[in-house]
Amino acid sequence: MEQYATPINQLIEELSRLPGVGRKTAQRLAFHIIEMKNEQVIKLAQSIVDAKKMIRFCSICGNLTDQETCNICQRENRDPSMICVVEDARDVAAMERTKEFKGFYHVLHGTISPMEGIGPDDINIKGLLSRLDENVQEVILATNPTIEGEATAMYIARMVKPLGIAVSRIAHGIPIGGDIEYADEVTLVKALEGRKTL
Repeated sequence: MEQYATPINQLIEELSRLPGVGRKTAQRLAFHIIEMKNEQVIKLAQSIVDAKKMIRFCSICGNLTDQETCNICQRENRDPSMICVVEDARDVAAMERTKEFKGFYHVLHGTISPMEGIGPDDINIKGLLSRLDENVQEVILATNPTIEGEATAMYIARMVKPLGIAVSRIAHGIPIGGDIEYADEVTLVKALEGRKTL
């Protein structure tokens, strides 16, 4: 293994902790950063610090925002009769790229996974239930088509149905085991159009 100066080794080590970044990619990124102009490096470092410091969860839906409520929850032209439930904020961005869904979102921040010790109280299900008032006519479950996503969708459906609110699941235009975040817009549009009541 090649030996670099300690600061370079530390930078490679930290970059390799990022998801999807192996040692070779981390090394390539580290050398790219070292070759950048000082102003660019400072700007990059500051944007990381600012994002970590300023970003929080929307007090209504749980989406990422730098304000009390996210820009979607602030829009008055959204349809209050529909709430689309997703696993994380990246899924909101993916759904918004379709330009088809006009309702509001609810971000769970995970899925029920007994194997990992994650139960219904460990994700944002209580927040969803507290939002279900007379305006909400449909809850669309857009969790990933994984075992955990399906279990979470079924749990939420059992909680919501007795309230007299329609519950639907997006169609499986998304491959089993795939993530909504990586689906293209056409697939997501078809998944929304083909949703079915549970």
